Amino acid sequence: MKIKFSPSVVTILLLFVSVITNAQSVKLSGEITAPADLSMADLKAYKQATVVRKDKDGKDHTYIGVTLADILQKAGATLGNDLKGKNLAKFISVEAKDGYQVVFALAELDKNFTDRTIILTTAMDGKPLPSADGPFRIIVQDEKKPARCIKQVTAIKVQFAK
Repeated sequence: MKIKFSPSVVTILLLFVSVITNAQSVKLSGEITAPADLSMADLKAYKQATVVRKDKDGKDHTYIGVTLADILQKAGATLGNDLKGKNLAKFISVEAKDGYQVVFALAELDKNFTDRTIILTTAMDGKPLPSADGPFRIIVQDEKKPARCIKQVTAIKVQFAK
């Protein structure tokens, strides 16, 4: 038995596959030399870092992920010894699925400037992030408010401040 799909059904199926695929990656773009779409598999290839952070109820949670500095360095962002002068005006904007955005100065991510660890994670307490938080989330070590621990991350863009 052969099944035929109308062009409109094929279009809807392709859109659905596209939405699922995009939801499972983080788009890296902007002032970098190697734009990319990072998948969960891609993140596993990086060195992993651990951050313990309290939730709003004061309970500690352990997150394992990749430092934003490592991700950005591999993408060709200006970090390390080149992060000086006009390059100190660069920042990243991180966007969530619902349009929520946060920013970080590149200096906040660079180990030459700070000991704070900021990671992109897919797991909490040894389990995948809950769907309301993931599949990707930024966790900021030791920040008093969790406002920049952005959930459902879809994009990271390196930009110049104007």
